[in-house]
Amino acid sequence: MTGLLRRWVAVPLWQRVLAALAIGVVLGLAWPAATDAIAFVGELFVRLIRMLVVPIVFISIASGVTALADPRKLGSVGARTVGLFAATTFFAVSIGIIVGLLLEPGKGAALAGAVPHALGEPKSLHDQLIGIVPVNIVQALVEGDMLAIIFFSMLFGFGVILASEKGRPMADLLQSAGQVLFQLVRIVMEVTPFGVLALIAKAVADNGVAVFANIGWLAVGVAAGVILQILLVHVPLIALVARRPVLAFYRTIVDALAVAFSTASSAATLPVALRIAHDDLRIAPGIASTVLPIGASIGKDGTAMYVGLLSIFALQAVGVEPDLQMLAVVLLTGALAAFGTAPIPSASLFMLAAVLSAVGVSPEQTALVVGFVLPFDRLLDMTRTVASASANLTVTSVVARWEKADETPPPADAKSTP
Repeated sequence: MTGLLRRWVAVPLWQRVLAALAIGVVLGLAWPAATDAIAFVGELFVRLIRMLVVPIVFISIASGVTALADPRKLGSVGARTVGLFAATTFFAVSIGIIVGLLLEPGKGAALAGAVPHALGEPKSLHDQLIGIVPVNIVQALVEGDMLAIIFFSMLFGFGVILASEKGRPMADLLQSAGQVLFQLVRIVMEVTPFGVLALIAKAVADNGVAVFANIGWLAVGVAAGVILQILLVHVPLIALVARRPVLAFYRTIVDALAVAFSTASSAATLPVALRIAHDDLRIAPGIASTVLPIGASIGKDGTAMYVGLLSIFALQAVGVEPDLQMLAVVLLTGALAAFGTAPIPSASLFMLAAVLSAVGVSPEQTALVVGFVLPFDRLLDMTRTVASASANLTVTSVVARWEKADETPPPADAKSTP
């Protein structure tokens, strides 16, 4: 049994999920009556996701803010870096939303029999804004009020920073709790193949193979969103603010983009990005070593774009026509949630719940969206991580220009100085 378990774990998760997907499709088509017997597995998967959402949002964002505790990161470099990443993240969510509204990838998607439903009486804009500040944070945590949790998480992180040395034990505790939660996420991801099998089998039994018709459009939307984010946001920053030749810049950073695509992880890209910034872009080590690690934590343009796109996909899939107020909530919550997303593959799927719950989508339906997308998420994740890697080096170049900490690249035959 132990040997079988080891062989099972040794198989990459995405391959196990794809195998579970195939089995679920076959089971749903060939033996639809059996899907009721395994439906509880899908329900357990739903509950596991719901269990992790609130602690992940709180711990990830709070620990991410405390990562700015280095005095260098709290000065002008830190302020400009965070401000730039906030701006690019905001535009990324906007682009994801626009692409989703134009392509309509979720229209007609069948999520285990999901039907159009009303979200209840919507809150006014005044109530939405006032509600960001919780009266009782414990109640907000219990009820899963994501906007309030995100606000309190950021405020809590700043409080830890202001406490200086006395806050160091709390900062260490947050970092440790983050590592523990990431391990819990890995455990949940091990259950994912079984949850996907149950959810997809039920979906196919109820709706047939038409359940997969929308994934292609979602993939097109991700690719389009990445391209638009680079062309409309990063390229103008490189050309007009950092004042670097655009084509030469992207030829220089291609290794970092390749690593980002192959690993689907911003954190894994960091060593390569540091080398490129120091040796090829000729950015002062003090700037590169400050900005790039911050970017690996909060520079999530690809994730932000994807969360915006996938939020629209999910709303369309459950039959909800988003109005302007709902789009504003998706924009705000998506940008804040992207800031706290862990730099690991598929982490954005867990943050999706923070956005959807803010506009009234039930946790059960959110989990169905996750189960629907997850078998294909590896390729989508690889694609969108390219935008995050591009943003990280773009922001670093811009901050270096503002701080007058970049140098004119040496001639092609000159030797690079580390």
